[in-house]
Amino acid sequence: MRHVIALDVGGTGMKAALVGAHGTLLHEARRPTGRERGPDAVVESILAFAADLRAYGEEHFGESAVAAGVAVPGIVDAENGIAAYAANLGWRDVPMRRLLSERLRGVPVALGHDVRTGGLAEGRIGAGKGADRFLFIPLGTGIAGAIGIDGRVEPGAHGFAGEIGHIVVRPGGTACPCGQRGCLERLASASAVTLAWAGASGDPEADAADCAKAVESGDPRALAVWQNAVDALADGLVTALTLLDPRVLIIGGGLAEAGETLFVPLRAAVEERVTFQKLPEIVPAALGDTAGCLGAGLLAWDLVAGAAAPTTAPDSDSSEVTA
Repeated sequence: MRHVIALDVGGTGMKAALVGAHGTLLHEARRPTGRERGPDAVVESILAFAADLRAYGEEHFGESAVAAGVAVPGIVDAENGIAAYAANLGWRDVPMRRLLSERLRGVPVALGHDVRTGGLAEGRIGAGKGADRFLFIPLGTGIAGAIGIDGRVEPGAHGFAGEIGHIVVRPGGTACPCGQRGCLERLASASAVTLAWAGASGDPEADAADCAKAVESGDPRALAVWQNAVDALADGLVTALTLLDPRVLIIGGGLAEAGETLFVPLRAAVEERVTFQKLPEIVPAALGDTAGCLGAGLLAWDLVAGAAAPTTAPDSDSSEVTA
């Protein structure tokens, strides 16, 4: 049975799947990255995982994978297949595509940025399915974004497109590791809400999920922390809407798990701020933590489609993957 290998590499764990030609998830697996052993060990863990997936496919489905897709964090040179930098994994300039292809005995490999790859899946087969223009924004430890255009995700000229977390929404505000002050992710990410609520509540163990629960119970301190984050997020989103004019705005990540506790005030705050801009549909992400792996599968099948028809662009619906 024809299939591809899909790998999503995170800061602490890896999610993987073998994906059939019509989107069937044939096999799923997870492993730790082992980052405590250093960057070289992390790379070897990825290569070994991929090789084991190849062997599983050969044993259980009678043939080798026809391609592989891998999503990694940090700075990614997808065009040249280089994992350029990842602070949480400690690597620099890893020729990931070449290394994986060699370990997989020459199969073609696609490399993608984790957020953009997750956005690809959300746009094609998740919450943005059918939308010609979408913006995917996960609110996690930080805030990033994926700009979707006609079934593809725009990487930008240098691979930095979508970094909405570093839009300055509060000039002169909290210092950000990027070197600016008042960046969106310092105010509206899950980690920013966790920090603010721990301070406001006096409980150093409290996190963003606890803040959301306190909001639901009417705690005025939590309401203030939550509204500050929502207001900052709305300011950043309206800047993005002004520049990109998406049809659908998809919000994911840990903070989105608060559901309508987040979406009701966020939709209202964005609507209050728009003037001439068209208000997009604002929806929660649909694929959860499987988005990156599913997107890696889509990247792999795109390679197969491109090899089959090299003179034409692959059809964005030619290899739909379903969760």
